[in-house]
Amino acid sequence: MILQDELKAKDIRQQTMKTLQNHLSIEANGYLCQTEMILDVVLKASAEGSSIEAVCADLEKVADSNTIRDYLNEALPIEQLRQQESQVNAALAQSIPKSMARSELELAIDFHDEPCYGQQEELRAVTCSGKAKAGTSHFIRTASAYVIWREVRLTLAVRYVLPDESSLEILKFLLARLKALDFNFKVLYLDKGFACGPVITHLTDQQQSAIIACPIRGKSGGTRALCQGRCSYRTEYTFTDGTRATLALVATLVPDKSGQRRRKWLAFIVIELDWSPQKVYHRYRRRFGIECSYRLLRWVHARTTSPNPALRFFFLGIGLILINTWVFLRWEFARKLAPGPRRVEPQRFRFHRFTRFLIRSIEAIYGVVMAIPTHLNPNSVIY
Repeated sequence: MILQDELKAKDIRQQTMKTLQNHLSIEANGYLCQTEMILDVVLKASAEGSSIEAVCADLEKVADSNTIRDYLNEALPIEQLRQQESQVNAALAQSIPKSMARSELELAIDFHDEPCYGQQEELRAVTCSGKAKAGTSHFIRTASAYVIWREVRLTLAVRYVLPDESSLEILKFLLARLKALDFNFKVLYLDKGFACGPVITHLTDQQQSAIIACPIRGKSGGTRALCQGRCSYRTEYTFTDGTRATLALVATLVPDKSGQRRRKWLAFIVIELDWSPQKVYHRYRRRFGIECSYRLLRWVHARTTSPNPALRFFFLGIGLILINTWVFLRWEFARKLAPGPRRVEPQRFRFHRFTRFLIRSIEAIYGVVMAIPTHLNPNSVIY
């Protein structure tokens, strides 16, 4: 069947720009620097995984990078972090397709850490400490909720995590945000950061079905003592804080460095579900779609050395908005024309094509630098 219409690069930029302008409070009214220009620079930096400096050096008709950074830092004070968080969440929700179901869905919730190297006291007050990684033990931590529905996978709630916030408070915020969007879920998939007594108790009291990854701790006792035998099984377990829970212990065979397969145990806390350990394991693997969204986020995450955590969170939010916009446009315009349930043709609109279209449409507006000054005529050397 011949397709008559086209989704053009300028359409992709228009949809993305509309989302940002409707929800983000970035404003500039200079004689050269306007709001749309700032957003275009940020979008190009995100789509390329580059910096504001690099984009301003690449485009011909934009303000200098210091001017744009000044506008961004002025619009993103750390004192308004929660207001900014609300704006990002509203922008994420704009990519929900009208045909998307709102009930009996699956939800994955995860933590994401971005290394933070600043030593300032005000910066340390909004960063979380953890196991050393990438040369630091302090991180800008976010929690996100990722909805799974057919071929639509959207991040619809994000939370900037402060050091004094508990896992239960974060979970309640994310679920409340999704409830405000009229979503309810048949099962939650939570990462090991939520494996604690208050979360287990809350979900049990709410009769919310959930699977939580459980860290295996102890040398010979604790959950390590449950990793015995050759077969997967379910058992009741009491944690050190007195919380009782049902655990699914899954025995897997994983090849080591020599290629020999060795047994590796995985533990899951199972709430309000009667699934077998193998079913728990295979269904929980659906949660790894949220890991794929983080891999995509690394492609569309603008680079910065700024110590301003609000600016870093803003760039992370822009990346998530871009991913949601791509998912929405792919669902709407890359439909597979075939009998049966609605499906998409992944090869027609890959994520790489989405980012390239966005970059090209912005470059078409502002022009790109195609030459550098030199003391020598290239004709005398090259031709």
